[in-house]
Amino acid sequence: MDGTMGLRVLLCVCLASLLILQAMPTQASPPGRPKVSKRQQTVDTSVDGVTIRSLKVNCKVTSRFAHYVITSQVVNNADEAKEVAFDVEIPKTAFISDFAITADGKAFIGDIKDKVTAWKQYRKAAVSGENAGLVRASGRTMEQFTIHLTIGPRSKATFRLTYEEVLKRRLTQYNIDIKVKPKQLVHHFEIDVDIFEPQGISKLDAQASFLPKELASQLIKKSFSGKKGHVLFRPTVGQQQSCPTCSTSLMNGDFKVTYDVNRDKLCDLLVANNHFAHFFAPQNLTNLNKNLVFVIDISTSMEGQKVKQTKEALLKILGDMRPGDYFDLVLFGSEVQSWRGSLVPASATNVRAAQDFVRRFHLAGATNLNGGLLRGIEILNGAHGSVPELSNHASVLIMLTDGEPTEGVTDRSQILKNVRNAIGGRFPLYNLGFGHNVDLNFLEVMSMENNGRAQRIYEDHDATQQLQGFYDQVANPLLVDVELLYPQDTVSALTQHRHKQYYEGSEIMVAGRIADHKSSSFKADVLARGEGQEFKATCLVDEEEMKKLLQERGHVLENHVERLWAYLTIQELLAKRMKLEGKEKATATAKALQMSLAYQFVTPLTSMTIRGMTDEDGLEPIIDKPPEDSLPLEMLGHRKTFMLSALHPSPTQSSSNIQQLPNQVTGVDTDPHFLIHVPQKEDTLCFNIDEEPGVVLSLVQDPDTGFSVNGQLIGNKARSPGQHEGTYFGRLGIANPATDFHLEVTPQNITLNPGLGGPVFSWGDQASLRQHEVVVTINRKRNLVVSVEDGGTFEVVLHRVWKGSAIHQDFLGFYVLDSHRMSARTHGLLGQFFHPFDFKVSDPHPGSDPTKTDATMVVKSRQLTVTRGLQKDYSKDPRHGAEVTCWFVHNNGAGLIDGVYTDYIVPDIF
Repeated sequence: MDGTMGLRVLLCVCLASLLILQAMPTQASPPGRPKVSKRQQTVDTSVDGVTIRSLKVNCKVTSRFAHYVITSQVVNNADEAKEVAFDVEIPKTAFISDFAITADGKAFIGDIKDKVTAWKQYRKAAVSGENAGLVRASGRTMEQFTIHLTIGPRSKATFRLTYEEVLKRRLTQYNIDIKVKPKQLVHHFEIDVDIFEPQGISKLDAQASFLPKELASQLIKKSFSGKKGHVLFRPTVGQQQSCPTCSTSLMNGDFKVTYDVNRDKLCDLLVANNHFAHFFAPQNLTNLNKNLVFVIDISTSMEGQKVKQTKEALLKILGDMRPGDYFDLVLFGSEVQSWRGSLVPASATNVRAAQDFVRRFHLAGATNLNGGLLRGIEILNGAHGSVPELSNHASVLIMLTDGEPTEGVTDRSQILKNVRNAIGGRFPLYNLGFGHNVDLNFLEVMSMENNGRAQRIYEDHDATQQLQGFYDQVANPLLVDVELLYPQDTVSALTQHRHKQYYEGSEIMVAGRIADHKSSSFKADVLARGEGQEFKATCLVDEEEMKKLLQERGHVLENHVERLWAYLTIQELLAKRMKLEGKEKATATAKALQMSLAYQFVTPLTSMTIRGMTDEDGLEPIIDKPPEDSLPLEMLGHRKTFMLSALHPSPTQSSSNIQQLPNQVTGVDTDPHFLIHVPQKEDTLCFNIDEEPGVVLSLVQDPDTGFSVNGQLIGNKARSPGQHEGTYFGRLGIANPATDFHLEVTPQNITLNPGLGGPVFSWGDQASLRQHEVVVTINRKRNLVVSVEDGGTFEVVLHRVWKGSAIHQDFLGFYVLDSHRMSARTHGLLGQFFHPFDFKVSDPHPGSDPTKTDATMVVKSRQLTVTRGLQKDYSKDPRHGAEVTCWFVHNNGAGLIDGVYTDYIVPDIF
């Protein structure tokens, strides 16, 4: 950046779930508060010499496509430079499309490019760890973007952020959510929402959680007539004050606009600029009866509030079932049990009996997810075959789990195949993941493959309401096997146009491109099955009405219809990538990237840099879309971070939820203790390697791809004479020669491609970057995760020692989180255990140490004496670890590992 400007970029990112504005609105006065006089309105609104002159949120909605512009102007009234902030939260479903800063008369504009280009541009720059611009998850439904800017004395800065989303109809309405949190009084604060819906607006409301209802009705202006609706919130400074003489703001909460449109027609077609949008939400249909099976995880990890809230929700849901519905309950822990084993009618007697069953069931064992799902599918399939009238019902399968499959079939790809084959496209599967220990990516892929969707249930006081809220969305099916068909020679690039079920209060939305000169002949046919009859409808374009609409809304309508199609297409391609592999995945990725760039959306495949603005290290700020399954900010801890390439993992590579855990999760940590978890046995094996400092050991070696992980031992600096010298891993080398990827990790630094002068990160950085098919995510002062497409996922844990510790040197732990795609020939001290093996332990008896148990183990046709002991596993909790009971194999793993341990000594970490 130009050094004469005194501008310094400090980008920090927070995550949340709504749209938040950090230099944003405040609240209005409580009920009964006296009117504010003009004298009181002259209250000082500055904080540390900085004033927010204006903060405006402008939202324009055209046919469900919402275009938001947030503009904030801040003024430094002081005689010295000051740091100012622009902090907003936007919906996770939105795409940022533009960002600009004007400061000291100069404009700095965002530039969207693909992440690989961003990486190449910045990989040679030094990293300070304190400067950058990012977007992070914030709460449940929002992402927070924050930029801190130092501006000169008596100067101002203007920020402008643009983002876009398609509004989805849920429970009979569309929602526009804006989180308001200005943190200080704002001279001119405004939220202005303009809605244009060709079908006509049937209802419109607006509420602010931070305002008493009486005051909100005075301050929020709302109106609608015909196609247009308008909401305006423009509180004065006095109405923002927390008290008549206070300089603090009351505004801190949610501003929500809700609306719906008229449903006079069976369907609504918009055609503009060779693109169309089709909205289908017929009214006055008879509810279909349901065949409903709940599959519930009752493993011991569900104990406490989770099982209590699950039971509360089930009791309420069962009580809400209609007499014409049929249902059953399946519970799975280590074993699988069903309440009735077949569908029964939702009579008052059966519902009461089912509720009693729910109240009484207890938790037990591990997680046989595969068995539970197959039992639920079997019940629904059996009903279709044995009771003919039930085949006319809408069948729904809902599964709730809080963990990973650990019993029965645990291989993810096999579970997906089993479920897909068993359902056979006959009904949707909805997966609910309770808490943050579930692999939501895995559940999403399974649901997508079976015409449903997955949703996280957050561990919170309202989890019961979350479960009930999800059920309410699918409680009233109106149509099944819905197809929206268009002339083949007329349309191309269609978004999803086949849906297994249509539910009351929702809407099916399809968009596509229309061939040149074909608009006049364009139509849509809808086929479905309703209660007792086939449903057929033909939708035609009202050309006269379209001409009026174009005259009324002009370019905005044309632009929004096309961008609605682009938004839906990109969203679908990103979701489809999750379940594809190889060439098909590459094709979907390339198409999503091409469209993201063409329509200038910040998606998981693109980054936005701010042209012309750099920090002290010559780096431009970078804006990114965070991983879809990233943890909320409050779980990660607030921090300023630097994103070198700002390249986040794809949804299948989230560091917080790694997809596809292997049959054996292996790791090595502390002195060095090797841990081999064997879920099939619900047991763990462990062994030590006693070697000298400086020795390098082969941990993972895949001869088919050349991928390798090697670790070098370091010693204890403060060892007393004659004391056993503990050794620890102090240097790791992770290499993927096929893509020229080399990563050196020490307790001090993380270096990418050290032999080529690549970038150096510290453990104080928060960064995520990609080189070809390898993604590296550094979680500040905690761990790093390396994910290799079509390979494995690995975690390195940082151990900091404290003063007075027996260990006087920081060291590393290494864990394998996912190895199911590694080749069968993978070897190494850990790699040889990636694939299933069997062992048997017998004859437990007191050992030479009377406090420990010895036993006989038969493994790999060898008979060994092993000892029961405790080790620490830091893979899930890098700071404190978890104690693991294991069978300890003596003599450097002799008899358990192939060959002898010295066979695994290699000359260098690469």
